[in-house]
Amino acid sequence: MTRALFIVDVQNDFTEGGALGVDGGDAVATAITRHLRAHAGDYELIVASRDWHHADHDNGGHFADGEPNYVDTWPVHCVAETTGAEYDPELDTGAVTHHVKKGQGVPAYSLFEGTTDDGEAVADLLTRHGVVDVDVVGIATDYCVRASALDAIAHGRRVRVLTDLVAGVAASSSEAALAELAHAGAELVTSTDR
Repeated sequence: MTRALFIVDVQNDFTEGGALGVDGGDAVATAITRHLRAHAGDYELIVASRDWHHADHDNGGHFADGEPNYVDTWPVHCVAETTGAEYDPELDTGAVTHHVKKGQGVPAYSLFEGTTDDGEAVADLLTRHGVVDVDVVGIATDYCVRASALDAIAHGRRVRVLTDLVAGVAASSSEAALAELAHAGAELVTSTDR
């Protein structure tokens, strides 16, 4: 078994009611939990990432000083040890094998920019376990899911994006992100296309 599942940023600040909540975030958390209950055994690794930013710090310019532009600068979100940074309560993380924190003082979008709780880089983790194939789910399709999937491809992995288990900020940018991923070599499937 050489497949991993990446669960990208299914956090309170990215689901409904959060600082940067996306529509459908809670539903995606629930659907990922259902997928895990049925298919956790299909994966060598289940890696869940969280944005994990410093309080009282601009995090390398990631937090806006004034009005955010929603491209490079953002409202305060996913501050370490706050409710907003925790996983959405609809996501059951019991099957997660590795938790990854990204950001930690600098802008970070891809899961590959984080480290596990043991300090290991994600690329090294995949190599150590011989992972060749990666399924990607989570939030947001047009930002961190996109960046994580592109990085997985760049690291030589075969990538599937489970399109029914992602939620994006906007429909047009999410569609563009999925088209870009498909062009880069990702396979776009649903969780039932197994």
